Amino acid sequence: MPKTENLLAIDIGSSHVRAVMAQSVVGEDALRVLGAVSMPSEGMRRGSVVDPDAVAKTVEKAVEHAERMAGSPARVVGLSVSGTDIFCQKAFGVVAVGRSDGEVAEGDVERVIEEVESRVMLPANREVLHVIPKSYRLDDQTNIKDPIGMRGVRLEAEAFVIGTSMRQMKGLARISEAVGLTPTLHAVEPILAAEAVLNPKQKELGVVLIDIGGSTTSVIVYEEGELVHMSVLPVGGMHITNDIAIGLRTSIETAEEVKLKYGTATPSEVGKREEVDLASLDPHETESVSRYHVAEIIEARMDEIFRLVNEELRKSEREGMLPAGAVLCGGGSLLPGAVDLAKATLRLPSHIGYPKPLGGILDRVDGPDFASAVGLALLLEERSHSGKGGIGRFNVGGNAKVPEWVEHSGKKAKEWLRKFLPME
Repeated sequence: MPKTENLLAIDIGSSHVRAVMAQSVVGEDALRVLGAVSMPSEGMRRGSVVDPDAVAKTVEKAVEHAERMAGSPARVVGLSVSGTDIFCQKAFGVVAVGRSDGEVAEGDVERVIEEVESRVMLPANREVLHVIPKSYRLDDQTNIKDPIGMRGVRLEAEAFVIGTSMRQMKGLARISEAVGLTPTLHAVEPILAAEAVLNPKQKELGVVLIDIGGSTTSVIVYEEGELVHMSVLPVGGMHITNDIAIGLRTSIETAEEVKLKYGTATPSEVGKREEVDLASLDPHETESVSRYHVAEIIEARMDEIFRLVNEELRKSEREGMLPAGAVLCGGGSLLPGAVDLAKATLRLPSHIGYPKPLGGILDRVDGPDFASAVGLALLLEERSHSGKGGIGRFNVGGNAKVPEWVEHSGKKAKEWLRKFLPME
């Protein structure tokens, strides 16, 4: 690996495209941020690509901006995968240990993970992106985290299989082709946000990360250091804006400004006589509205989001039982009062999560809205440091094998990059 390597992480969300150009420098612990940009996105609906050409134009502008800030092009590119098409389900696999002396080797672990992927029953229109082992079993020994070096005959694995729809991946491939990018990594946003925001202690104690995006809210739960549950809810910050627009009978643009400048999720902190002069935000408006009424609208929608999150915790049997509490990230987490409402609804300690400290122009990427982009940059760095030509080991919340494909100029051509080994 060269002494320095430019990594480009592109997070394509429902409301914004965020690009982070970072430099991996040998001898430095933290990535060095060289450029970062956030631009409003078009052509997305609930995190899914509906108009690849429109998204490609935004991605192209974001990439050009990030590379101009960095002063050099990227060598390694990664794309986030978002949307309600993301799925997560458990699967099992079993293989015979290959060596005559019964010692489990890396090849055995690789084979059992491939067996897990082959056994999972999925519709033909779904694509597997991650296979994350939960635990291994070797003969009668259970709950093994790393079986390499142990001796036995029968190796079993329980894992989470995570992926998305073929439609979403084809949309991302068209965007990459239009912009002239060749991504070497695709990863789902909930895992990326967790990589950037959560620390090992939180994952060990038990924590839920709630990433409130433009049109979706992703939920990912960890306990005892392992992934427990993951889902994507079809509601986010833009639904709050829509509610305000309907409630105030104003435009979406004005409603968004009202939300950002005067919005809060806690009406009790707003005086009932406080007014918002819409004319100061939009010359076509002539009325003033109650700020307390705006807060009530916001509270109702945010409460719905957290109640849906609580339902996911109930499904995973973790409702009110996560000592490390709830960590909020994404643009929606910045809404005043969101943390207090999360505490009340989820009955858990709650706070806003910020990405891990990086070097360079840190002020560009230190907000919770850049969590997924930073997480993708961190995974790109770890992959680069594997020293295996881009196929190596990296942690995505446990031991992981992450196959991903890249479409080139041919519309139907696919190149599968497999054989990710689990973390030791």
